[in-house]
Amino acid sequence: MCGIAGVLQAGVHSDSWRQRLAAMGEAVRHRGPDSGEVWFDAEAGIGFSHRRLAIVDLSEHGRQPMTSKDGRWVLSFNGELYNFQALRKELEDLGHQFVGHCDTEVMVEAFSHWGVAGALPRFNAMFSISLWDRERRVLHLMRDRLGEKPLYYGWCGDTFLFGSELKALRSHPSFSAEVDRDALALQLRHSYIPAPYSIYRGIRKLPPAARLEVSFEERNASPVPYWSAREAAEAGVSDLLRLPDGEAEELLDTELRRAVGLRMMADVPLGAFLSGGIDSSLVVAQMQAQSSRPVRTFSIGFHSELFDEAPHAKAVAEHLGTDHTEFYVTAERAREVIPSLAAMYDEPFSDPSQIPTHLVSWIARQHVTVSLSGDGGDELFGGYKRYFLMQSLWSRIGWMPGPLRRALAASLEAVPVSVLDRLLGGLGPRLARWGSSRSVGDKLHKLADVLSARDPEAVYRRLVSDWKDPAALVSGAQEPPTVLTDSAHRADLPHFVDRIMYLDSVSYLPDDILAKVDRASMAVSLEARVPLLDHHLVELAWRLPRRMKIRGGEGKWLLRRVLYRHVPQALVDRPKMGFGVPIGDWLRGPLKEWAEELLAEDRLRREGYLDPAPIRRVWDEHQAGQRNWQYHLWDLLIFQQWLEAESEAASAAA
Repeated sequence: MCGIAGVLQAGVHSDSWRQRLAAMGEAVRHRGPDSGEVWFDAEAGIGFSHRRLAIVDLSEHGRQPMTSKDGRWVLSFNGELYNFQALRKELEDLGHQFVGHCDTEVMVEAFSHWGVAGALPRFNAMFSISLWDRERRVLHLMRDRLGEKPLYYGWCGDTFLFGSELKALRSHPSFSAEVDRDALALQLRHSYIPAPYSIYRGIRKLPPAARLEVSFEERNASPVPYWSAREAAEAGVSDLLRLPDGEAEELLDTELRRAVGLRMMADVPLGAFLSGGIDSSLVVAQMQAQSSRPVRTFSIGFHSELFDEAPHAKAVAEHLGTDHTEFYVTAERAREVIPSLAAMYDEPFSDPSQIPTHLVSWIARQHVTVSLSGDGGDELFGGYKRYFLMQSLWSRIGWMPGPLRRALAASLEAVPVSVLDRLLGGLGPRLARWGSSRSVGDKLHKLADVLSARDPEAVYRRLVSDWKDPAALVSGAQEPPTVLTDSAHRADLPHFVDRIMYLDSVSYLPDDILAKVDRASMAVSLEARVPLLDHHLVELAWRLPRRMKIRGGEGKWLLRRVLYRHVPQALVDRPKMGFGVPIGDWLRGPLKEWAEELLAEDRLRREGYLDPAPIRRVWDEHQAGQRNWQYHLWDLLIFQQWLEAESEAASAAA
């Protein structure tokens, strides 16, 4: 695991190359604290900076950037090539020789032998890759299939910059920071900025499963896919496995064991995050089944029953016999993370679970260098509440003509939330499945929003949106197209639940969940691995009939059956609990003064990005307890905090 950065720029003196590349690497030192190297070819106008977190082959043979034996290819990559031992054997049979036992050497020789197009499909890996072809003088950038590792890039005048994090690009003198207001509107809707956009105009995220060729002659090249999540979904659904439940369970158990086993390779201490939920418990169970010693597991607890999963994790750990560490976090300790979020994420990112994710990473890093995570199970095996909600909701309203649904929506929205709460407050427990808002009126207004949607995809977009019309909130903004709005990105899947699971896997999963895990873990130099996103397992998941994912009102049905082989059902069968913190209460209490300062009307007007009127209305309603606007406000506050950090950095550099 590492941090990478680089430059494509003509006419730069050798001394400047070394200095600038070293500064870019220093900006991402946390991703690779063990060593730092630079490589450049001033004549060709290319340079790489690499920060290493040594995981496999801790010797000098694992250092990057690395040049292929034939001298043509120079590689700097962030991630792990899990099947490198099988590929090494294949390359040795073809005549290649190796001096070390690291995955980097195998990867660069694979590119040398098969070329970029031939090598990439062979990799079972998580990665962001930079590869220089000395013969053609072409830079290749590549990102893993599901988007576990980040890669930013863009032209700044005549200089092309790239890196694992935006701070590496910002450290180069050619970088020019201009806030992309359109991207800001996306962040206010989703709590994250989806690929290919970033908060800076002209700087892009390389999409998952894409590669990009860049040269001085070809400046306007676009990313091209080398694997397609949509094709995997469409091919799987059109060729469903016809297996009895027992055989499907056995097949999934085998594939899970293989995927987890591959991700246990390391020459440093290894562990796993354990929440006590289905996915993390299954990953840990598969690890323990393949380990000769107790697996190190980690969880954090909160002194609140609404958020505390630690007792469940402890029970699973005791049953499996892991070496378990739990740490109870006070609200004060959790809030101490907030000032570091702008630097940690580089751009506005406002999923509040970023706080506990960072804390559990911090705890794990005290003991291990690599930790496995259970992320991905919800998107692939039907675990989110919204899948059941949409299936139930659309079956009830889908038959209604659009004008009738819109009229019903308008009628509900015309009644103030406070009035709905007063009249219908007793329905709260019966409406609990409609979301986490504490107010019945909130839920009914959300229902009204959904009623006006034209199709299931539009319903889904409303359900996963915070601000309904964020472009109206951001001065000069217009929301750009995303995979959720561009019909060209939709998968041809007959059932709408499959379609929204697919949309989650190409939007929410890489741009929120995986981005959160990467930044939270790498901030403390911890490598996080995600076995459930092994691409062979992803392709298998799409071949499983939907009834094996969602059955009897229960999600992840087949995953659960595999888990019950290892852990008693009673230990893990409970309602899904979010990995969060009580942001809404904090904004009325200990964070109120901080938030009030960031959202002050005169400040918002002076900065010129956000319309103060609707923001102040939402703030006042939240403070009065009329509405729970916690997520809407958190989106705004994270941007404001990021903007403040940008201003301070600019002042320091002046």
